Amino acid sequence: MRYLPVFLDMQSGKVLLVGAGDLARAKLRLLAAAGAQVRWHATDGNHDLAGLAADDVARIEPATGDPLSADLSGVIAVLCAGAGDIGVAMSARARAAGLPVNVMDDLAHSTFIFPAIVDRGDVVVAVGTGGASPVVARRVRERIEAMLPARIGDLAGFIGGFRKSIHERIPEFPLRRRFWERIVDGPIGGLVLAGRKDEATKALNAIDDPASFAGANKDGKAEGHVTLVGAGPGDPDLLTVKALRALQDADVVFYDELVSPEILDRIRRDAARVPVGRRIGKPGIGQDATNALMIEAAKSGQRAVRLKGGDPFIFGRGGEEIEVLRTAGVAYSIVPGITAGLGAAAHFEAPLTYRHEATRITFLTAHKARDAETVDWSVLTDKKMTVVVYMGMTAAPSIRAGLLAAGRLPETPVGVFARVTRPDAQAAVGTLDRLPELVKTIDGGPAILIIGDVVAHSAPWRQSNLPNIISELLEAAQ
Repeated sequence: MRYLPVFLDMQSGKVLLVGAGDLARAKLRLLAAAGAQVRWHATDGNHDLAGLAADDVARIEPATGDPLSADLSGVIAVLCAGAGDIGVAMSARARAAGLPVNVMDDLAHSTFIFPAIVDRGDVVVAVGTGGASPVVARRVRERIEAMLPARIGDLAGFIGGFRKSIHERIPEFPLRRRFWERIVDGPIGGLVLAGRKDEATKALNAIDDPASFAGANKDGKAEGHVTLVGAGPGDPDLLTVKALRALQDADVVFYDELVSPEILDRIRRDAARVPVGRRIGKPGIGQDATNALMIEAAKSGQRAVRLKGGDPFIFGRGGEEIEVLRTAGVAYSIVPGITAGLGAAAHFEAPLTYRHEATRITFLTAHKARDAETVDWSVLTDKKMTVVVYMGMTAAPSIRAGLLAAGRLPETPVGVFARVTRPDAQAAVGTLDRLPELVKTIDGGPAILIIGDVVAHSAPWRQSNLPNIISELLEAAQ
């Protein structure tokens, strides 16, 4: 993010506009909508204000003379639109005076850019692309326009009218934020959005105890809560709506090493982020310490999220953690996520079940060779069983040995699917007897191993020469 979105108070001073023609008039309309006081140097001498409302015209001061020598006192920003070559010189003067400046369609001489804007009164959404593609920004704005309720600005104004009184009645910030969340998400917010503001006002005034309405405990404090959230295999678009809501509501997020940066970006900006996960060779703080942090956060009244790669209940220690939370008397909830095995299947078109070919699935973990040695491989030899192995790269030789010794055929299709659903995802497919060699071709994990005939339906298998090779091997065996 090169450009930090900020909102400039247009009524805190004057804006100097330099330029002419339709481009300058478009900027005048935008500035007028924000209630700005504008001093306009029309470079062609034409200060025609036709088409603007009388109130807007009253805020525009036509200026004469050379803008390069104009008085800049009281000016809060400089805009150049349709200014020609004078725009570059004006940019230099504005920068020398420490003023923000925008020269239309000239990033090199601008210190700020205009976003695409969704204007709903007190609610304003700005969409930017760093100046690279205004058309993309406009398309995004169109989608936001379609989604936002028409009266969302009225809702913001409604809340603004009660903020001071609620602040006095709920001095504790976390509890006050929950109060407004319940207003916005509940029936009172719905009344405002439906245009029934008087009824909403009456309903809010009828709340005798705002702290209790916000969910305060018996001590009048915010009630803590822990939500175990499955982050999925990496693609942020695979987060559930409920997971996004939990990330936006959280006060603190304890996240695993495998959670992608793109997903961490979905966390509310002012929430604390605490890494607690671990990977092979890089031990984290330990499960006991993680448990203690969650309990401490909840008992201090915070809403904590335990953010895990994949799904909390599939090799994510979710069951262990809720046992600890339950014992400690901490309220909790679970938001499932797409487990990596399903992510691998979807990404690489490897169906885990297939009619008449694969009628059952087994999920197992083999973090280390000794994990693989404890598996009863004899129950995994059914040709119609798909075996999905988590954390199996290191133990690949033991996995191969165990399955072959138990009777699984050497030519059984296998796939090593790494960093699934992410842009750098990678796959290596082959046969069970070559599993360790396939793992070596992968440029790092995390990876899922899928073992079974279904791998032959995957995109990497179909795109390789493996079908021909397997056919030749089978013919030779006969």
